[in-house]
Amino acid sequence: MAQKTVYFIEGDGIGPEVWGAARPVIDGAVQKAYGKSNKLVWEELLAGQKAFKEVGEYLPQATMDVLAGAELAMKGPLGTPVGKGFRSLNVTMRQAFDLYACIRPIRYFDGIESPVKHPEKVDMVVFRENTEDVYAGIEYASGTPEAKRLIDFLRSELKADVDAAAGIGIKPMTERASKRLVEKAIRYALDQKRSSVTLVHKGNIMKFTEGAFMNWGYEVAREKFADEVMTEAELETGAKPVVIKDRIADAMFQAVLQAPQDYDIIATTNLNGDYISDALAAQVGGLGLAPGVNKSDTLSLYEATHGTAPTIAGRDKANPGSLILSGAMLLEDIGWHEAADSIRGAVNKAIAAKRVTVDLAMQISGAETVGCKEFGEILLANL
Repeated sequence: MAQKTVYFIEGDGIGPEVWGAARPVIDGAVQKAYGKSNKLVWEELLAGQKAFKEVGEYLPQATMDVLAGAELAMKGPLGTPVGKGFRSLNVTMRQAFDLYACIRPIRYFDGIESPVKHPEKVDMVVFRENTEDVYAGIEYASGTPEAKRLIDFLRSELKADVDAAAGIGIKPMTERASKRLVEKAIRYALDQKRSSVTLVHKGNIMKFTEGAFMNWGYEVAREKFADEVMTEAELETGAKPVVIKDRIADAMFQAVLQAPQDYDIIATTNLNGDYISDALAAQVGGLGLAPGVNKSDTLSLYEATHGTAPTIAGRDKANPGSLILSGAMLLEDIGWHEAADSIRGAVNKAIAAKRVTVDLAMQISGAETVGCKEFGEILLANL
């Protein structure tokens, strides 16, 4: 028997609902494809509100210890209060386990009535650097002693023009983190026979962080992939499997609307990646159909890419599609391609039949709205 252990965290808000709908579909796809020869073994870990209720901690050390030695894990959305309270659990786990690559494939499912004219041209994979940038959490509130000391230093020692009353943050970015992210994106492009990798940055303004990301990206392309990668300037002089490009972030938002067929793999910084992956998801149906994974060199943590949606929690309205399609990514990554394809096919069938959760029903004329639990049952029957 081929057996894989997957650790799971239910998540907060709608997390238990989407998890309850997702797991039977993922298990069903494995059983449908392989009978009893392949199996996922699920083991629960505590994090978020459930962990706090049971053990008094949002991120127990026992959970961290298990994940430190794990290969595969999945989680629902975890909540973080805005502007107060504990540091983001998601960011904490990314940094603690060096989950440096957030990978999000975005593609169109036929039948969704997208706000753009040609959503079928969207077929991109975003590689978002996951450990640095403003998410590194070096930030001080306006008026605090820490902010005052830092501003005084910047003004007196570096002659920087900073308002004394400002809140202030620091944006760290390193050559090591940038290069390994771009290297992972290029290797993926070559393995999957994709045609281009585009470095997305705001280097025209932030020259020594965002601009450095671009430069380091081109450097790793030259250093490790000289025989396989070429720049746009080299297109007329020869042919290699992958073209490496770069685009200013704000221009890229326009480009993926006007000419999505020109872009394939996107490698970008942390904040830019957050923005553009959500914007691309909106072009093809929203976050309910957007899977994702955070990867280190040893651990892959697959997750729902949406939030906890507290206003609909417990009301059977959530779309479990993001978590289910993240499960398909997991199956693809461990080589169980038939099961992964079965899940994607089941989603296609559900959309074609127009029996979907409310977020998708609002985008499909004549659709019947079903609940979270029933949508999972429909996908299970469609496998």
